[in-house]
Amino acid sequence: MTASAPPRPVAARVRRWAQVVLGLGLAAALLVWGLPHFAKTSWSAVFHVLRGVPPTTALVLLVGVLLGLWCYTFTLTASLPGLRHHQALIVNVAGSSVGNLLPGGGAAGLAATYTICRSWGFSRRAISTSAIVTGVWNVLARIALPVLAILALYTGAEGVPGTLRDAALAASATGLAILACFAAILASERAALAIGHTIDRVIGTLLRRMGRARSLSLRSLVTDLRARISDVVRHGWLPMTLGLVGYFGFYYLVFILCVHSTGVRLFYGQLFAAYAIGRLLTAVGVTPGGVGVTETATAAALVAWGADPAASAAAVVLFSLFTHLLEVPLGGLGWVAWSLGPRSEPHDEEAPVPGSTDGL
Repeated sequence: MTASAPPRPVAARVRRWAQVVLGLGLAAALLVWGLPHFAKTSWSAVFHVLRGVPPTTALVLLVGVLLGLWCYTFTLTASLPGLRHHQALIVNVAGSSVGNLLPGGGAAGLAATYTICRSWGFSRRAISTSAIVTGVWNVLARIALPVLAILALYTGAEGVPGTLRDAALAASATGLAILACFAAILASERAALAIGHTIDRVIGTLLRRMGRARSLSLRSLVTDLRARISDVVRHGWLPMTLGLVGYFGFYYLVFILCVHSTGVRLFYGQLFAAYAIGRLLTAVGVTPGGVGVTETATAAALVAWGADPAASAAAVVLFSLFTHLLEVPLGGLGWVAWSLGPRSEPHDEEAPVPGSTDGL
């Protein structure tokens, strides 16, 4: 009798925990060694600067973060009709807290969003549509930041670093490609079918090489999603866009306050460029929420432009404490608020497109 292979879920859990350990280890290494090394300072100097930050500054930073999170509720409520602003705030902080604790935590955050929204009676199809639309809006917003940063640098007659210029060009190309595909799917059923068919072929080839069977047709899925996405975008594009502008705008003000509180004195275009680099790198999935990667790169950019090394490192640490670490206790409060709140029986519409799954 041959030994049976271990069940797949066990192997998946082992891989997941390995990713968590490696991701947290890399984040710790980047923060403990990488940040002071690339910022050309030491942690003792950083703590010395942080001790000089007035306690009242923390309250102002907290208010700025909360205003940014409230702005983002307009993006969520516009993408999921029927969702209230206080519910959107709960979904946002609860999902973000889970996502920020795990490397590549977007999937965990999405699962948390799905669980919470289902408990409030939203259908699977409405939740999936909201996730896709807000995902596209977030990606476009983050890759637009380096382009705006270059414009901000040019307005101050400052030199544009080659790395930032390359990042902006790559972001522009990526953004235009995503925007073109998204617009094509919305504007033309033929384009939606062609894009779905192309994705089908690519993923089908990859799955065959991995020895796995394909369980759904993305061509059918894209066609099914087209009508739903089109309706959400047509009615909600303006509040979704303004919500993201407010979110990133308030977070930039928080960043400005952090750098000024620690004694960094640079042109606002340079500060926005450093902020843009950090926001773009939050998408890096090797560490939870890009922790370690964003702080190191942002501090290095500030120092390269002539800012004091210890003040620069202290500024990004302060900013990270309020925009990343603070989301963990806020997320805990969100989960408590959800657990104590009312529930509704979820309902689902019948999928109109053959071949699509019930889970979407």
